[in-house]
Amino acid sequence: MPDVSILAVALHGRRVGTISLLPGDQTLFAFDQSYIDDAGRPTLSLSFRDSLGELITDVRPTRRRVPPFFSNLLPEGALRDYLAKRAGVNPQREFFLLWLLGRDLPGALRVTPADGEAWSPEAGGEVALREPSADALLRFSLAGVQLKFSAVMEATGGLTIPAEGVGGSWVLKLPSMKFEGVPENEFAMMELARAIGIDVPEVRLIPLNRIAGLPEDVARMKGTALAVKRFDRKENGGAVHIEDFAQVFGLFPERKYERASYRNIAEVLWAETGAAGVAEFVRRLVFGALIGNADMHLKNWSLIYPDKRNAQLAPGYDFVSTIAFLPDANMALTLGRSKAMSELSWDQLAYFAGKARLPEKLVLDTGKETVERFLEVWKDGKAIQEVSATSVEPINELLARIPLVQEGGAGVSRKSKRP
Repeated sequence: MPDVSILAVALHGRRVGTISLLPGDQTLFAFDQSYIDDAGRPTLSLSFRDSLGELITDVRPTRRRVPPFFSNLLPEGALRDYLAKRAGVNPQREFFLLWLLGRDLPGALRVTPADGEAWSPEAGGEVALREPSADALLRFSLAGVQLKFSAVMEATGGLTIPAEGVGGSWVLKLPSMKFEGVPENEFAMMELARAIGIDVPEVRLIPLNRIAGLPEDVARMKGTALAVKRFDRKENGGAVHIEDFAQVFGLFPERKYERASYRNIAEVLWAETGAAGVAEFVRRLVFGALIGNADMHLKNWSLIYPDKRNAQLAPGYDFVSTIAFLPDANMALTLGRSKAMSELSWDQLAYFAGKARLPEKLVLDTGKETVERFLEVWKDGKAIQEVSATSVEPINELLARIPLVQEGGAGVSRKSKRP
């Protein structure tokens, strides 16, 4: 058995580097020289780019874990534990989780054993508990904490989980074991976002009994799942590269609520995407506050690279009115001076624009447009037909406390004329 196990990292089908498991349980990522020398190289992550736009090639080794960019590709929480148990892998040994899941990762990445190295139950000091069965492997691999599967939509509208979890163009999100109605809530919030002009992927509610290929223990669940069309997959089966903002900032996933603010995200978007990306970002920020979404953390914002090199803000996802389940009216990250949704005012938005060095008029005008459009759609009633009463009442109570709503557009024109 070799002392070093190596995984090859491919981006858009081209090998760009390796991840090595070294003695002492250290993990090292290194770029291939051909990728380093290529001036027209596709972007792997902004976290590997310095302030001058040059590639950072000196990546610090990690112990027991893969580097943050790759760690964020792996499932978290209950999903990780479920997968690890079925596959016979220690859930803390990320190198082997990546080994198992690397064929269907988010974005245009593919991670496979270098030189076709076979699975070894003794690899890395007996971290793999047993050889995983075909039934256990690769049924899902998408990052996050809710049980998610990569699925193929059938012509009849049902869903089938691929036998090996590869190639699915939809994300299937199963009902929560803790809170009732989460898929229905998310479906309604996504459709509400679409109605006010936010860029979101196609979503559908699918009865669990219409989903083929679920593992036996999951298939016994009752209720409805949410199917979300993957925006990192093309119609022809190709992949589009993406990365979330925990990856952008080089943070491990458990720090998705820490070490960064909405200001930091906005600064990246202004530099990389200009006014269009910032306007969409503000639109989603305001929308999140209006629906009481306390979970818009770093991993719920992503960049997408349609041309393989230049970043755009990816379509919105994971829009949930969390106040319907938990009485938390704080944003996941700090906006300006506060996290409190009830303190979101025109002054707060203006302060945020100044700190992030954004055009104040762009931020305030986008906020005004978003509030007006939201209230128009919300009061019309058609867009909330799918919203349960348990969600409508908390949202209405929150709207009554948000200054941005109560002040209307009264202060926008004055503030937007500031030099």
